[in-house]
Amino acid sequence: MQKAQQEMTSVKAALLSFAMLSAIVLCGLGTYSGDAAANHNAVDGYGVTAALR
Repeated sequence: MQKAQQEMTSVKAALLSFAMLSAIVLCGLGTYSGDAAANHNAVDGYGVTAALR
């Protein structure tokens, strides 16, 4: 019986990176759209708001 090798190949690394970046983008868009729907101002990481009212 051969032992299965669990090593990170470049294809596995690329797929994992794509999945992680997709999850980060989707969570960010969900948070942004949820705030927009609740009539909140968008705030970036530096505390600067885009209040153009």
